[in-house]
This record gives sequence, structure tokens and C-alpha cells, in this order.
Amino acid sequence: MGSRSDEPVTETNPILTHVREALSTVIDPEIRRPITDLGMVDDLTIDDAGIVHLTVLLTIAGCPMRNTIEEDVTNAVRKVPGVTGIDLQIDAMNEQQRAELTEKLRGGTPAPVIQFAQPGSRTRVVAVASGKGGVGKSSMTVNLALALAKQGFNVGLLDADIYGHSIPDLLGIPEDARPTMVDSMIMPVPVEYVTADGKKATLRVISMGMLKESRDQVIAWRGPILDRAITQLLAEVFWGDLDFFLIDLPPGTGDVAMSIGQKLPGSDMIVVTTPQTSVSWVSERAGTMGSMLHQNVIGVIENMSWFETTCPNCNEAHRIEFFGSGGGQQTADALSDRVAREVPLLGQIPMEYALGAGAEINAPIVVAHPDSPAALAIAEIAQHLVDTKASLVGKPLGLKVNS
Repeated sequence: MGSRSDEPVTETNPILTHVREALSTVIDPEIRRPITDLGMVDDLTIDDAGIVHLTVLLTIAGCPMRNTIEEDVTNAVRKVPGVTGIDLQIDAMNEQQRAELTEKLRGGTPAPVIQFAQPGSRTRVVAVASGKGGVGKSSMTVNLALALAKQGFNVGLLDADIYGHSIPDLLGIPEDARPTMVDSMIMPVPVEYVTADGKKATLRVISMGMLKESRDQVIAWRGPILDRAITQLLAEVFWGDLDFFLIDLPPGTGDVAMSIGQKLPGSDMIVVTTPQTSVSWVSERAGTMGSMLHQNVIGVIENMSWFETTCPNCNEAHRIEFFGSGGGQQTADALSDRVAREVPLLGQIPMEYALGAGAEINAPIVVAHPDSPAALAIAEIAQHLVDTKASLVGKPLGLKVNS
């Protein structure tokens, strides 16, 4: 950084116009809005020697993205013709400035509301459910979210499994990562990957595991307390403008799944199962409850469908069905009967090391191994979501009838 020269500071230097334009390209990594729109640029001047002096106000003093913002601001300003240096100071917003920012982010709405449940919301909400644990539901949610983000969509991911949150670990989020708080508003943690095929995938993620003092802390909530926690995760997080909002539901048909369905009527639901018949009928119950809560069950994913290996004798590939076959289609057929419309089997995902233990070593499979059979199957399901329109059944449309 440069140091303030002895030359007089010029407020009307035309270069400042270009500096402001350059600063408008700097995006806050958490809020995903230009720092100029957020009131983060303060005391912007330039002296006769061409040195730009400015202060950037962080939302909080200990903002975890400070280094990123500082680097982005410096790079943007130095590219402006006529700028010879930059004197950048980093400070934090005062209470009044944070209150103004919170009001701006809420669009003037005084109380927290669930933006996805508001009339006219353009975000497609997809809850991923399962009848029981251990079927790979969270892995499917993470990989579907990343497959959509790879296509350039703005994607939010909520880990709604209050007791068994695993999304932070699946995404490799450090245990000490915490969301930034702006007054009572929570900023989702940004997660960014550059995939093996050169595409950028960014998610905005919130999990109860990030809000606890430690991830091994036990939560024993039920009823109203659990419901308030879900409301907080939906309403008090600044998700921004999202194309897709994926929710990793806890397995089964408990309080959280019911609360999500009640708060987000008209949202979509995907049910994850395995080929086993014993799992299939349990999975059907999760989809049935979603339908009872006016969620649209849009399909079934069969995970762990088979394992493909090369025979050492004939040197040909063979599929081994460790868990039998047919469970996914059985679930889809049963749900089709329940809701009186077709619920398709969206895809069958083969077993791969990179989808299981390998993901915890490297990255989710659509990032680390995008050309693998499992990743391609997941990408095809994500494309199905892109190609199909969300149903309007059960959604608040904000229509008024004149009497």
C-alpha cells in the first residue's frame, strides 16, 4: 500500500469517477453485493500524486473475509488509469451503519420474513428427504447443489438436520468457520470450488453445526424451540437472490421435516432411497408426508444402485448389486399412486469410492471427478431441475380478488 503524500487531497479529480466504477465491481464474498451498494466505501479521495486514499468498512471488526476484500479492492483500484498507488484503511461499521445495512438488505422490511414463502418469489426451493439415515441423502444434496452452481446458478444450501448435520464436513468447511453476524442478520458462509473441468461453483451455506460452540455439542430440542430454530435459519439468514435453494432434511418424518413443509408450502421435494425393498417403503412415507404438507414430490433418486468392477478372468465390466434392485422404481410407483400423478425415478447413482470416503479426502464427486458415472448421473438430475418448471400448486401468488 502507498502512504499518504504531502500533496493536497483533491475531491473533484475526474479519476475518482473511474475509481468508484472499479470499486463497484468488488463483491462482498458473503453478502454477494457490490461494496459500494452496501455503504462499505468511506473517505474516498485522491491526491495530486495519483494516490487513492480510502477506507473500507467491514460489517464487523473480525470479518473472516477481510483479506479477500482487501485484496480485491487493491487489485480493482490499481487497474484504474492515472492511479499511482493506494492507501487503504480497513475499519468496521458502527452500530448505526450496521443498522442501515440490515434495513437495506431486508428491503425496508422491519421484521424477519421467510423470503422463499413470499408471493412472487422466483427461487426454486428443493427439499431433499429420505425415510431413514444412511442412504446418502446429504451427499446427494451437496452434489446436486454444486452441479447447479457449476452452471452459473446462484445456489443456497441449508443443512436442516439439526441433530446430525453433516454438510459442513462434506464441503470441507473448517470447524472454526462461523457465519458473520450483521446485527441480528446472519450471513451464509460462502463455499467456492474450481472443479476438475475448470468450472467455478459457489454455494451459500448455513448449518446448525456452524452456529454451535463446537460441532460435537449435543442439541436436545423439541417442539417450539426446534420450530424457532428453523424459522431463524430460514428468515434471519441473508440468502440474497437465489435461483435454487436446496434443503437437506433430516431423515424420517419428524418435527423438522414437518416444520419446513409448513413454512415453505409449494416447495419441491426429492426423495432419496436405495435399491432395498425394506428401505423403499420407509422412503415412501417421507414423500407422502411432504405431499400432505403441500410440498410437490418431483421425483426419486436411487443411490448405491450397483458397484461396477472389472472381472480379472474375462476382463469385462460387471455390475454387482449389493443391495438388490428395484427399490427406487418401487418408491416412485408407490408415491405416484399416493399423489395421483407421476413421480418419476430421476436417476440411479452407482457406488463409487469418490462419492463416499473419497469425497472427505478430496471434494464432492461432481467437483473432483466430474466425468465419473456417479457425477454424470447427478449432473443429469440437476439438468432435469433446470429444464423443468416449478409447480405453482400450493405457492402463495399474492393475487387479490376485487369484490
